[in-house]
Amino acid sequence: MRHYTTDSAESVSRVLSLALLADGALDNREIDLLEKKALYERLQISPETLHRVIHEFCDDLLQCARAPNVGQIELDRELIDHLLDDIRSPQLRKDTLRAILDIIRADGCLNGGEAILVSEAMNRWGLELHQELRTEILDTHGQSSAGDRLHVRLP
Repeated sequence: MRHYTTDSAESVSRVLSLALLADGALDNREIDLLEKKALYERLQISPETLHRVIHEFCDDLLQCARAPNVGQIELDRELIDHLLDDIRSPQLRKDTLRAILDIIRADGCLNGGEAILVSEAMNRWGLELHQELRTEILDTHGQSSAGDRLHVRLP
């Protein structure tokens, strides 16, 4: 996995890339949401940086992640924690978690991989939804069968 500077646009973009891919596919509704909710501006990243980092992230995953099924890659908690640890600013962590929640709500359902990512980010960053974000995850469908692994399907 390539190294990005702590709290950089690239570090944030990589965590957003993880959120965008956590349900197994890139969804145009999720990408469109970034612009509609002014998330680029709030997180101080550009669409170009996010798109570049998505491609770099996919390349890195192909080289270092476990692939139990064709077209699907597993990330363990250690790797997820490593990616989350690249964001250290308390405010940037809150803003990034809000963006993750917005991304996963874009398609109206929360799957196992997305639930793992939200749970791990909240745990790792010491954030609680009811205190820090005052938001709810609504319209959750499906059950987590992913255990402690996040499955990502590459585009």
